[in-house]
Amino acid sequence: MDFNHSPASQAALARLKAFMTERVLPVESQLLDINRTLNAGGDWTRWSLIPEIEALKTEAREAGLWNLFLPDAELGQGLSCTDYAPLAEETGRVLFAPEIFNCNAPDTGNMEVLYHFGSEQQKEQWLKPLLNGDIRSVFCMTEPEVASSDATNMQATIKEDGESLVLNGRKWWSTGLGHPNAKVAIFMGLSNPEAPKHAQHAMVLVPLDATGVEIERMLTANGDYDAPYGHGEVSFNNVRVPRENLIWDLGKGFAIAQGRLGPGRIHHCMRAIGAAERALELAVQRGLSRVAFGKPLVKLGGNAERIADARMMIDQARLLTLNAAWKIDTVGVKNAMTEISAIKVVVPNMLQQVADMAIQMHGGAGVSHDTPLASFAAAARMLRLADGPDEVHRHMVARLEIAKHLPEGRA
Repeated sequence: MDFNHSPASQAALARLKAFMTERVLPVESQLLDINRTLNAGGDWTRWSLIPEIEALKTEAREAGLWNLFLPDAELGQGLSCTDYAPLAEETGRVLFAPEIFNCNAPDTGNMEVLYHFGSEQQKEQWLKPLLNGDIRSVFCMTEPEVASSDATNMQATIKEDGESLVLNGRKWWSTGLGHPNAKVAIFMGLSNPEAPKHAQHAMVLVPLDATGVEIERMLTANGDYDAPYGHGEVSFNNVRVPRENLIWDLGKGFAIAQGRLGPGRIHHCMRAIGAAERALELAVQRGLSRVAFGKPLVKLGGNAERIADARMMIDQARLLTLNAAWKIDTVGVKNAMTEISAIKVVVPNMLQQVADMAIQMHGGAGVSHDTPLASFAAAARMLRLADGPDEVHRHMVARLEIAKHLPEGRA
């Protein structure tokens, strides 16, 4: 069995690793300090672009390390989901790195939605500037008043009024809402309430400066505002947009979401694996360099076994994720639901354990900003909720497994 990636993937990965080593890692601490300065006070209206990151983005684009996620040779690098996976892992080693290569969430998912389902007019108006990195976007799905782990609970509405659509609802955990370049949101709401439950919703493009769009606040995640990106709460009060802003058609929201979330979960998981690799490296380096009770830390208190467990967990998670990516590429998202749900449980939990082990190895330094470990741990905890909590994905895996043993595969 050949586990090698394609020559195109390997070549792109080599160039990406060189860029990360030569241009990103040397300025990591400096740029994280700038980010933390922006976080102070949480006044998102004062958040600004970070010039140093903008400069790195220009360099990355000139180096051909741009839109790596998009499987289109003209608009991106033409890499499949499987071939992009190791590149996503590499960018996950540094918290802000995905933006440098225009491979940051939620823009990647939103660009994929527009690429696969958008009209020519929508692609020209919104996809093109997103691909150029001129603007950023937001995805508005989760709602504060309902249990959003069941997306059919959604209360936000999309109603037709002549040639317009009228939107009402409140959304939160809308990632990227505080970014100075955020210009457009994809709003998901109830459009066909009498239809079957997975044909009731639609997605609509909404300029963030449209009348009736009110950004209420940014939310902290583990005490961090994640400036200049921000996870925000936003209300839509009789927001009127032209019907041409509708993506695909009314009632197609869940079909679009299914196509969006499959590759997106591969991206999230591979970035998390990159973070886990970085955490393990830091743990080993710390364990070799620090001495307590006359011995290096790696030889104390079962630390060697913990390092071994981390190595095995990371490799298992990577193989599971690559298998999911391969199935998406070969048989499609609908036929890879077990694998996609499985990695959403396995990978964030793995990162949480590895980051916690590395923090413990570092002592007080591990929970400070002297290392990225505390941020990795926070990201892992958030990923166990983002795109559905562990319980929902476990239920999906169990339902599909049980269905194999029932008549006609019905769960």
